[in-house]
Amino acid sequence: MFCLCRFVGDTDPIMEKFNASVAYDQRMWDADIRGSKAYVKALEKAKLVSTEEMEQILKGMDQIHDEWSKGAFVIKAGDEDIHTANERRLKELIGAPAGKLHTGRSRNDQVVTDMRLWLRDAITTLTNETLQLMSTMVERAAAEIDVLFPGYTHMQRAQPIRWSHWILSHAVALSRDVERLLEIKKRVNVLPLGSGAIAGTPFDIDRELLQKELAFDSISLNSMDATGQRDFVVEFLFWASLCLTHLSKMAEDLMLYSTKEFSFIALSDAYRSRKGHYNNHQTHLSLINSVFQCAGFMMTLKGLPSTYNKDLQEDKEAMFDCYDTVQAVLQVTTGVMSTLKINQSVMEAALSPDMLATDLAYFLVRKGVPFREAHGISGKAVFAAESKNIALNQLTSEDLSAVSPLFGSDVSSVWDYRSSVEQYSAPGGTAKSSITAQVEHLMTWLKKQAQ
Repeated sequence: MFCLCRFVGDTDPIMEKFNASVAYDQRMWDADIRGSKAYVKALEKAKLVSTEEMEQILKGMDQIHDEWSKGAFVIKAGDEDIHTANERRLKELIGAPAGKLHTGRSRNDQVVTDMRLWLRDAITTLTNETLQLMSTMVERAAAEIDVLFPGYTHMQRAQPIRWSHWILSHAVALSRDVERLLEIKKRVNVLPLGSGAIAGTPFDIDRELLQKELAFDSISLNSMDATGQRDFVVEFLFWASLCLTHLSKMAEDLMLYSTKEFSFIALSDAYRSRKGHYNNHQTHLSLINSVFQCAGFMMTLKGLPSTYNKDLQEDKEAMFDCYDTVQAVLQVTTGVMSTLKINQSVMEAALSPDMLATDLAYFLVRKGVPFREAHGISGKAVFAAESKNIALNQLTSEDLSAVSPLFGSDVSSVWDYRSSVEQYSAPGGTAKSSITAQVEHLMTWLKKQAQ
C-alpha cells in the first residue's frame, strides 16, 4: 500500500542516490525477511494470496536469507533500501507472486517493524555483554576483597576503602543500565506491522497472528503513532549515552590508577596505547558521539509534523552507530577488567594517617561528644600535626590531650587502616562483611538475569 502520489517521470539518478538508504539499512536484512515471512502468512489467512503463492514466497525468502548469510546477495542499482532490495530479488526468483507480498503493507510500517526486530536482538546482545562485564567485575571483587587502597573525593585522598568497593561501585551502576535496557526492550517489543502508511490496513490482516509469528509482546494501538513515532530509538540513544558515561567514568579512574603517579594497577599491553598508557581517548570520544547522536536525533524529531516523514531515515544510522560503539566499549572494558594486575603493596602504601582524621572524630563520638563538636576537635588535631610538620599519628598523647582531654592512650587504636575499614559494616559500606553481602547480592542478581 503506497501513498497515491503523482509520479510521471524518471527519478534523477543523483536524487535516487541521495534518497537511498540501502548502504546502511541492509544491516536489517534478517529482520526484513522475518517480517515478510510473517506477513505473507497473514496474507494467506486473509485469502489475499493462495497457499501455493505463500509457499513460493516463503521459499524465495529462505533463499534470499541464505544469500545474505553467505555474503552472496548482490545489491543492484535501483535498490533504494533493504525492503526494495529483498522484494526485487524475490521477484527475480519467483516471478509475479512476489508483487503480492506488499499488499496492504507500507514501507512506513515495514521499516519500523524491521527496526524493532533488529533493536530487540541488539538489546539482547548488549544485555549479555553488560552482564559479562559485570560478572568479570564481581568475580574480581570477591577474589581481591582483602586489598585496601585510598578512596578519593574531589581527586583528594579521603578515606581507606577496599579495592573491591571501588569495583562494585561501577558494577552497581551497570546493573541499573541493564535494568533500564530491559525496560526499553518492553517498549521496543510492540508490533507496528499492519498499520499501513498512516490509516491502518483495509484488508483482513490478522495482527494477532503477526504478533505471535514475530514474538512481539503487544500490538500498537494507533496506526499514526505506530508509523511515525521513534520514542524507542530515542530511549535507546539516551541509554547508550548514559551507559557510556558510566564506562567512561570507570575508564578515567583506571587511566589515573595506571599512571606512574599512582601505579595502583598495571594494564595488559592489549589495552594500552602505543605510548604505553591506557587508551581512554576512544571511550570519551564514543561518549561524546553518542550524546550528539541522541541530541541531534531529538532535534530532528522536534521539527517534524505527525506520522512518517523522510527525515526519520536518520534514525537507523544513529541506532546502528550507538549499538556498535557501546558493544565495542563493553567488550574492551571486559578485557581490561579481566587482565589488569593490581599492585597491592603500592595501593596500601598510599594510605596515610591524614585519611583517618574522620576516624579521630568518630573516636570522640563514641565517647559521647556530638559529631559537630568532635569534627571540630579532629580539625584542631590535624592543624596541630601540620604545625609540627608531622603525620597525624605522630602526635604524642600530650599533644592530643591538649586538644581534648578525651584523647587517652586508647586513641592509638585509631591508627589502623583495617580497623578503620571494618567499622563501615552497615549495608553498602566498605567492611568485609558489607562487601561480601554486595558480592552475594550481585551474584544472585546476575543469575536471575541469566534465566
